[in-house]
Amino acid sequence: MEQENYSEKLAEQVTTPPMQLVFEALASAPRRKILAYLTHSDLTAGEIAARFDMSKPSISQHLNVLETAGLISGKREGQFIRYSLTPNKLVNTLNSFVQDVCPVGRPLKKESKALAELKKSTKE
Repeated sequence: MEQENYSEKLAEQVTTPPMQLVFEALASAPRRKILAYLTHSDLTAGEIAARFDMSKPSISQHLNVLETAGLISGKREGQFIRYSLTPNKLVNTLNSFVQDVCPVGRPLKKESKALAELKKSTKE
């Protein structure tokens, strides 16, 4: 019974809206490519669109999904919007998922909690 409750709690944890948005964003090959392009430099929507054989509205839709998931952010520069990766959002989401789901990752979660508690207690 305890195992069943833990499994149910875990299933809810890994399907929270923020995590769900990230995985939905990653489900698309063009969006993963956009993330790869943005690892090297910030780009405008036009610069991103030039790398794909698809319409600008389609690219805009992909950028919107990535921005809604919190993986990228756009900053207006005159008539353009320059997109950049959101620091740590992807790695934090994936680490959290692995620590929750992967048997090998569970000790990492316990270790992370212990370190956080240790840091907290040393500050007090």
